[in-house]
Amino acid sequence: MTALLLIPLLVPFAVPVPARRCLDRLAPVAALWALTLAVVVLAGASVAALGALVLTGLLKLPVFAGVGDLIHPLRTFSDLVVLPAAAAATGVLTVGAWTLVRSALHQLRAFRAARTQADRRPAAGDLCVIESPHPDAYALPGRPNRIVVTTAMLRSLGADEREALFAHERAHNAGGHHRFLVAAELAAHCHPGLRPVRPVIALAAERAADEAAAAAVGDRRLTARAIARAALATRASHSVRPDFAPAATTGPVPQRVAALLSSPPRHRAASWIALLLAVCAAVSAGASAAGVLAFHHEVEVAQGEEPR
Repeated sequence: MTALLLIPLLVPFAVPVPARRCLDRLAPVAALWALTLAVVVLAGASVAALGALVLTGLLKLPVFAGVGDLIHPLRTFSDLVVLPAAAAATGVLTVGAWTLVRSALHQLRAFRAARTQADRRPAAGDLCVIESPHPDAYALPGRPNRIVVTTAMLRSLGADEREALFAHERAHNAGGHHRFLVAAELAAHCHPGLRPVRPVIALAAERAADEAAAAAVGDRRLTARAIARAALATRASHSVRPDFAPAATTGPVPQRVAALLSSPPRHRAASWIALLLAVCAAVSAGASAAGVLAFHHEVEVAQGEEPR
């Protein structure tokens, strides 16, 4: 049982390398979905494994065994392995929960501040212009979705570049990219091995919006120029937006500009990268499920409901 529960805790450390290759092998939208689904499954499997390890350690103690209606404390093959693993799992879950709550509160405050700021200004459709000396532009989710842009950003771009920037931010809202960013953030707090995948998912979201904007305005060079100029304008600017509100100026802008200046990406069939991510997620989920079922069986044995 313990060996099975360790597999979901080790597999995520192997994911960042293929994740970085995903954008080279798949179209941005396909990469965004593949990466996000993989990290969500991996994060869920790791949390389930950690929880099973914690409960295993607790039910080995007589006081908790009595609370669980166990006839005798849970029996495992080696206390020298199980008890340290349970203690470590408790620490990891505690730290992860603490950092997640702290991050969630910070992001919620930032979202409320950005939403309040946007709602105080008259909007032209989905576009909200804020008077500010700091260039900034981002897609703000909510009801309704908003494209927030400052007057300083408008002054930094030409008319055609503004349209490309607006098309980029509209693609973020239309694609619900904030949901992918939230999923990546949650996964990063569930397992440290998934933290390097978080910026890759953010880059995939930006690349997807880049391609959608280029298709909307019909000019890849114009879109690349708009993103580059907007990024240069906001380089020394401070934004109040939450991290899950995507913006055209985030991520490795030179890499994104180079992709736009190259030929449009071809939509490829599922590559070995997608297959590898799916295998990692399946192995992790399967091992976690098998470990949890084995733990449940041991609990039933300890309760006297099933013979060993």
